Parts: sequence; C-alpha cells; structure tokens
Amino acid sequence: MTRLWNEPAAFADEMIDGFVAANGRYVRRIPGGVARATTSPAGQVAVVVGGGSGHYPAFGGLVGPGLAHAAAMGNLFASPSTQQVYGAAKAADNGGGVFFTYGNYAGDVLNFDAAEQRLRDEGIDARTVTVTDDISSAPPEERRRRRGIAGDLTVFRAAAAAAERGDDLDGVARVAALANERTRSFGVAFTGCTLPGAEDPLFTVAEGRMAVGLGIHGEQGIDETDIPTADGLAEMLVAALLDPAEVPEGVASVSGARVVPVLNGLGSLKHEEMFVVYRRIAQLLEEAGIEIVDPHVGEYCTSFDMAGTSLTLYWLDDELAALWEHPVDTPAYRRGAVTATERVSASAIEAEATDEIPDADDSSRATAHTVRLAVTAIAETIDTHVDELGRLDAVAGDGDHGIGMQRGSHAARAAADAAADAGAGAATTLQRAADAWADRAGGTSGALWGVMLAAIARTLGDTGTPTAADVAAGVSAASRAVTDYGKAELGDKTLVDALVPFATTLAHGVDGGASLSAAWRSAAVAADRAATATADLLPRKGRARTHGEHAVGTPDPGAVSLALITAAVADVLASASEKGTPS
Repeated sequence: MTRLWNEPAAFADEMIDGFVAANGRYVRRIPGGVARATTSPAGQVAVVVGGGSGHYPAFGGLVGPGLAHAAAMGNLFASPSTQQVYGAAKAADNGGGVFFTYGNYAGDVLNFDAAEQRLRDEGIDARTVTVTDDISSAPPEERRRRRGIAGDLTVFRAAAAAAERGDDLDGVARVAALANERTRSFGVAFTGCTLPGAEDPLFTVAEGRMAVGLGIHGEQGIDETDIPTADGLAEMLVAALLDPAEVPEGVASVSGARVVPVLNGLGSLKHEEMFVVYRRIAQLLEEAGIEIVDPHVGEYCTSFDMAGTSLTLYWLDDELAALWEHPVDTPAYRRGAVTATERVSASAIEAEATDEIPDADDSSRATAHTVRLAVTAIAETIDTHVDELGRLDAVAGDGDHGIGMQRGSHAARAAADAAADAGAGAATTLQRAADAWADRAGGTSGALWGVMLAAIARTLGDTGTPTAADVAAGVSAASRAVTDYGKAELGDKTLVDALVPFATTLAHGVDGGASLSAAWRSAAVAADRAATATADLLPRKGRARTHGEHAVGTPDPGAVSLALITAAVADVLASASEKGTPS
C-alpha cells in the first residue's frame, strides 16, 4: 500500500519537485518534467523519453549524460500532456532535432505525436520510435500493437548512445528501431499496486496465486496460475522469451547469441528474491548456448508498489553491443565513467510567456460567466464520482481515470476563473480551460477533453452571444475532432460511444426548434443511455484492449464521465435559462 502523500492529485508534482531537489547534480525542473542540468554539444540529437509517473527510475531517473536529455513526466500512470512533452523537447533541443522514445500506450502516442507535429510546425525536426517489448500484450504477427515495459531501458540506451557518438536524427531513429526489434519482455505479479489516496489496489491476486502477463500500470494479467518456486518462475520466463516465435528475426541461432538479461523488479519484490530467480535464469540461458552480457538485476521500470518481476532479453549485434558499452551517469542508473560537463546556466533557462487576454464585449463576458459555472459544475461532479470512475477504470485499465479527470477539471476551473476574472470572453475562457485540462490531466482523456472543449470554444466567440445552433455546431465539431484525433469509432468502448449520440441528439433538438437548455437535457439523457450500454461492449482501443474480456459487463469509464458531465452542464444551462442569462 501507499502510505505517504499530501493531496493525491498533487502527488506527481510534489514527487518531481523532491526528485529534483535530491538530484540537482543531474537534473533541473522544466515545464513538463526534467532535463539535464549539464550542457550537451551543439547539434547533438536530443533524446526525450517519458510517460506517466509511478515507474521510477523510469523516466526522470534516466536523465543525464549518456542517456536521456529530458523526460516528460505525467501524472501517476497517465501520459504527459502535449504541452509537457513539447516543454521537455524545447528544453532539451540542441539544434540537431528531437528524438522521442516511450512505451506504446494510447495516451502517450496521442500526446507525443501532437508535440512532434508542433515541433515540426516550428521548423524543429523530430522522430519517434515507440517501445513494444511486452510479448503478452499482442501476438508476434501484431508486434507493433504491443506495449512497452522494462524494455524501455535497452531502447533508451541505444538511442542515447547513438546520439552521443554523433549520429544524426535518422541514424538515432534507426538504432532505436533496431534495439526495439531485438528486445522482448515478459512479466508476472503477486499483488496489485495502490495509488496514493486509494483504499484498494488496482487489482488483487488470491493468496498463493500469480498474475501472468501483466502491464506496468496496474493492469491485470492475461492469465493466473499458482505461484511456482523461484526456479519454476525462471523456467516460465525463459521459456516464454526463447519461444522460436519470439526470437528476433536477425538472430541466426540462439546458440552463440549475445544477450543482455534484465530481471526487473516492479516495486515491492526484494532484490534477494530476484537474485534467487536470476540464478536459474543464468543457468537456463547458458544451457541454451547464449553468451550473457552485462546482466541487470534490480528496479528499472516499476509499477509503484506492485510486487512482481519481469524478464527482458536484449539480443545484441556488433553495433548494439558497442553502443551498450557507452558510459551513463544518471540519478538512478550508472555505467562506466562519464566526463564531467558544464552546468546549464541560469540565463539559458527561459521564462514561460504569459498570454494577454483578448478583447471581449459585455455580451460575451456574460456568456463567459455561464461557461465558468459550467466548468465549476464539471469539477464538482468529478469530485463526487472520482472513486467510482477509478473503480470502473481498474476493471480492465489502470485505475487512473478518476484522478486524471479530477486533475484536469480542477485545472480547467482555475483557468476559467482566472480568465473570467480578467475580463475574457466566452471563447477565451473556455479555451483557457481546455488548455489547462489537457496540460494537467495528461493521458488519453486529458488530450481528448482538451480537444473537445477547444472545438466548442471556437464556436462561442469573444463578441456577441452564441446561439443554440452555435453551441450545437461546436459539440458536433468536438465529436468529429475526437474521432479524428483518437481514431476510435462507435462500438470501440470509449467515450466516443456516448459523445456521438450526445452530439447527434443535441443537433437534432436544436434543428427542431428546441431551446439550448431543453435540447442539451435530451442529449444528456441519450449520452447516459449510451454510456450504460457500453457495458456490453468489448474494448477495441486503449489500454483496456489487451484485457478486454475483463471489461465486459462494466461500462466504459470515459463514456460514464462524459455522461455525468453533460448532465451537470444541463443543470447549469437550465438555471441560466430560468434567470434569463446567456447560455
């Protein structure tokens, strides 16, 4: 269990602050995470890693000479936002382009891709290689769909070593892709993990049982067995990774191959236990004729306080073997001797710009007041249902939906309050709320709520009073933007399954002459009905896809939260209509 925290929603930020305070020799705080505290050569490719917090030493603990230039660090088990990734990339850029590498999860892909596009729009070249080492998350023929777990370390090291030997951006991407193709991992767990403030772990395993094929975000395994002996576990892990279907194509023969084995602890397993397991792993690899290179036993990518372990096999060729010897010096991981470099000067750290509030007229400011009330109602609704949303998400996901929505909605409320107090119009007030939500929530839902609110904001304007048709058009635009951005469709068991019926019903009501308040209420009922119906669906997108059968019978948390929010906003619009204020 997790014992020490202040406010659960502030845990990640406070953790990063403490991490930087304890490791100022290596890292400095930046918008979005941490970057090297030392300088890098001009023109060197900047390697930027990242993901949700809760995996230490991934990701901030791997920033330093010889490894990452910066890490974008999201909330617990939630991807960093687009703004966080962009901020990390800008802080790390040395003029040679930015290389992104991270675990293959839906939210991370959405936000890193958006940040990459933003860099390209500014003339900064960028490339990406996602890590797909977990053999339990998809079959070999669908390897590109696999998620990244402890194999992050091998890909990160290869990319960083290539950057430091002077490879250009394409060269770094090539090496990282090669390292990823030659990395395979498989894991088990004996207990789930418990997020700060939560009363229960994200999943439980019966006494004497073991979850097999788990993820690193508290996801349940794909199977469950009795706990074997240490030797039995070693044999299970090695057999899975030496299956002929899992041996990389470039390996001509297992016998004689060079392999770096990484036995990774997931948070609570003791090193002494892992050493007993590794003893047998080493025997099995040697019996297979494999040459063991630089074995690793320890914690490299954890899952908060989960008791479990994973085995990674990194199959070297001559180039990867040479790059593996490159020295590394980071807060949590050191190899060889690194030559000291100068610290980044204070003058090189630029302050964030503050945007001015655009002009608005009194009519739009009045509508901004309604927007402000709506955002406040959203935050209060999420507070009421945060535990239930987390519980729904934990069924087949990672359990962070409630706290992510809470972080996003609270940030949106603060941003809307600040904008309205400064005299902003409706569009600016909602746009500021959208940006804050996406930035603070992170993850897939944070990105999508930012997209939705921004689409609606664009139809409100900062002058005049928007009509019901304007709002309906904004919601329709939001629905299209979400499907374009997240690629989910009706039936995939996502918030799209509630959003599309909501947008369609709202547009139909407004077109039929109903007031905004009445049309919105009808649409909210449709959204609630659609969200409930997602219980019967099998998830085809996102993290829940891997363990989809566990989600059947439980409604999608993203669809449920959207339905709750639309109902809360319906109350605000009804109250505004009764008072005769713009809605």
